[in-house]
Formats: sequence, structure tokens, C-alpha cells
Amino acid sequence: MELKLWNTMGREMQIFTPREKGKVGMYCCGPTVYDFAHVGNLRTYIFEDILRKTLAYAGYDVRHVMNVTDVGHLTDDADEGEDKMLKGAREKGKSVWEIAEFYTKAFFHDFGLLRCVTPTVICRATAHIQDMIDLISRIEKNGFTYVAGGNVYFDISKFPGYGKLALLDQQELKAGARIAVDEGKKNPRDFVLWFTKSKFEHQSMTWDSPWGRGYPGWHIECSAMSMKYLGEQFDIHCGGIDHPPVHHTNEIAQSEAATGKPWVTYWLHGEWLVMGKEKMAKSAGNFTTLSTLVEKGFDPLDYRYFCLGAHYRTQLAFTWEGLSAARAGRMGVVDKIAQLRAQSGHPPASPTGKALQYMADFETHAMDDLNMPRCLADLWTMLRDAEVPPADRLAAALRMDTIFDLGLSEAREAEVVPDEETRALLEQRELARKGRDFKKADEIRAMLLARGIEVQDSPGGPKLRIAAGQRRED
Repeated sequence: MELKLWNTMGREMQIFTPREKGKVGMYCCGPTVYDFAHVGNLRTYIFEDILRKTLAYAGYDVRHVMNVTDVGHLTDDADEGEDKMLKGAREKGKSVWEIAEFYTKAFFHDFGLLRCVTPTVICRATAHIQDMIDLISRIEKNGFTYVAGGNVYFDISKFPGYGKLALLDQQELKAGARIAVDEGKKNPRDFVLWFTKSKFEHQSMTWDSPWGRGYPGWHIECSAMSMKYLGEQFDIHCGGIDHPPVHHTNEIAQSEAATGKPWVTYWLHGEWLVMGKEKMAKSAGNFTTLSTLVEKGFDPLDYRYFCLGAHYRTQLAFTWEGLSAARAGRMGVVDKIAQLRAQSGHPPASPTGKALQYMADFETHAMDDLNMPRCLADLWTMLRDAEVPPADRLAAALRMDTIFDLGLSEAREAEVVPDEETRALLEQRELARKGRDFKKADEIRAMLLARGIEVQDSPGGPKLRIAAGQRRED
């Protein structure tokens, strides 16, 4: 099964060939835990989860490593701005350690509700400070650093390949000189490996180091932890489309400066989720969390289905109308699966006959750089094809769902029998809908969803089922 991936390094489609036959090392930039993840962040993690499941579908044993940034991280990738952990702690009235713990748990709660598989290794930055110090020492020994104002900087002039991932040329690097930057830098794009002179008083998270007591720069943690758990060379590094110009460019420079070897073979980046004309971002204040979607009556898997409807390398506009359409689409699939189960009982271990052609189309599209919109189209076309026996359609759909992971194996035709309290809520919701009070109707839908009951509106009245996204506890 030949998998093709778009490699940001070189900007071209490439056939995936792992360093070790049958095994894949994959590193994904994880959350900075100073606030709730918004659905724009979560789109990237869904894309990475689809990648992991596609690799597993293709027969690879995947070692998936994700970091958790629970140490100071500036609001600007280029060593500028404010420390995010301090900012979050000040705004919430808690210590930075309490902030990190709370939002780490919140992130992985959302991660599980979206049916994302827990990474093989989850590594917290604060537990790997010595690894970062050791890596900085290697970079220093190889002559790529300088100390100014008490801080240790990476000297990009010593690394000839700097900027190759982001296609930065020397003209662009010189243009950076017009930017107001840290006076300690020789070059505006030089970056801090270790801070001993913080911009902020009373820095809570500091450690002893050969260069003085301080804390690591942001970029060094990903290099140190990925190499600790995947080795000095590995297959895939993922992140958001905003990472190549600075964060991933700096990761490559410091990693290859330390080892003298090419670091990562394939770089994959997910595009932004946008609201209006802007990317969804906490700094811009235009963001929505998964809990907000649930409060409005959506199942977390509605959002997963919504993300599957666009290729990971294309921008996706978030609208409530679009999410409602995704909900209808997902529930339509669930209904069809439930009907097929009722018609066929237990599906065969694998599809046969005409269903095999649909599986071949699905696999072709999945292996073509994770083309999930085409894969969804393959699923729907097959489900509607009456020439394919129900048992084969069910078997094929469940096989496809090992990548989609929409909980289709849990779909049942039997509806929920409402108790007295549920019936009362349904009556209130119908009255709100008839009175065009859609805000109240959504609030009641959310109340029912919190009870594990999903409402599907139909011409014959509302239908109830157990909410699939409420069952997952990873």
C-alpha cells in the first residue's frame, strides 16, 4: 500500500518510505497549557490523528510522541512578547504550576472526546529540562552559540542551511534587521536557547544550568524531547502551518547543529481554521472551544466530521451553519449504519464483492495525502448503493471508520426511550423551536447531550439516541 504525503521540506508530494521498515517515528508539537485549546488548535490534532490512523491502516507500527509545553513560552515565536504561562497565571489568579496542570487535563479531555488516540509518549517540558541543557551544551561545543546579556543564543550565521524549510533566502534574512529585536542578538533571527536574564520579574519556573539559573527557550524543548524518544533521526514531524517560518526552522537548525546529521525526513503542516478572514487564535480573541460547541448542543464528533470535510492543507472556515450541516451529515451516516446493522446482524470480517471496489477507492484517496473529503464521498456513495448487500456495506464502512473514527461501530438503530424528565425537556424544546427561540432550543439540546442523549430533528419529530462522542474516555 503506497502512501504519498506532501512534504513541506521541498514543497512536493513524496512516496513515504520510513527509516526502519514497518515502523514510523512521528513527533507532533503539542499544546501550550496556559488556556483552553480552541477548535482551531484541535483541528491540527485531528489531522495528526488521521495521519496516525492512516499509517496504522497501511500496516505501520507508529510511535507517536507529543510534547506538553508547561514552561514559559513567549506570545511571539521570535523571542518577543509576553510569557504565556505567566500571563495565564496572572489572569486566572493561580500559580503557573496550577495553570499547567489544569489546562493539561482539559486538553486531553477534549482530545479524548474527539476520539484522538493518546500519543505513545506524552512528554512535559518541565520534566526534561536536563535533556534540554545537555542538548544546548552539544550545540555550544560545536560552535553554534554565543552568550550576550546573560542569555545563550543560537547563531544562525554559523548554520548554512538555516531557513530551508520555510524557503527563507538571504534577502529575507537580512530584511529582518529592520525589526526591533533583543539588543543582545547579532542577527534579528538568532534565537534564545537558554534565558538567564528574563524580561519578567519573579519568574516562577527557573532551573540551574551551566550558564546560570534560568529557563529554556521555547524551540529547544521539541528538539530535546523528540530525540530522546525517537532518536537523532526520525520520520515525521507535524504541526500547524504557522510553525515553519520560525519554530520548525529553529528546531531544524539547533538539532542538526548538535548532531551534524539530517534530522527529520517528512514535515507535515495543517492549515488554519478561520473565523471571518482571520485565523482562529486566542491572541485575536476570535476563538471557540469544544465545550462551547457542546453547550450549543453539538456532539464533539460533529466537529470531527466537520474537519474531515476539508483537506488538512486547505483553510477551513468555521461557521455555525457549517457545523450544523456536519452534524446532519454525521447523524445521517450513523442512521444508515444502524439500519444496515439491523438488516444484516453481524457483518463479515471483511467486505466482499462490489464493496471491495469501494474499499479500493477509499484506500487510494486515504493514501493520497490523507484526502478525507474524497474518502467521505466514497463512504456515502457505498452506503447508498443498493447493489451492495447490507452486510458488505456495513463491513466496509466499519473498516473505513478505523481512519475516520466516528464511532460507527457503536451505532445502533434502537432509539432512546425518554423518561419523564427527558420528555419534559423535549416538550420545552419543541415549544422554543415553534416560537423561533433557537437559543433556548440549543440550550435544551445541550442539556440533553450532557445527559448522554443526542437529538436529531426530522419531519416526523425529534429522534433520540445515545450520544457517541459522550462514550469515549481516553
